[in-house]
Amino acid sequence: MNNKTRTIITLVCSLLIFSVGMFRIITESLASTPLFIAYIFAVTGLIGAVANGIVLRKLQTN
Repeated sequence: MNNKTRTIITLVCSLLIFSVGMFRIITESLASTPLFIAYIFAVTGLIGAVANGIVLRKLQTN
């Protein structure tokens, strides 16, 4: 598996983690997940998505 494919997979996974966290924060429908964990998911998912987006952009320019 090359670096571009690996970066795309991690970008998608980071966006999924971010979306699960934001879904819990906005709708409050997942009562089994504490709100603190939802904030952690949202922050780490956003950081991962931004970092992987930057790496993917650098890979495409090379």
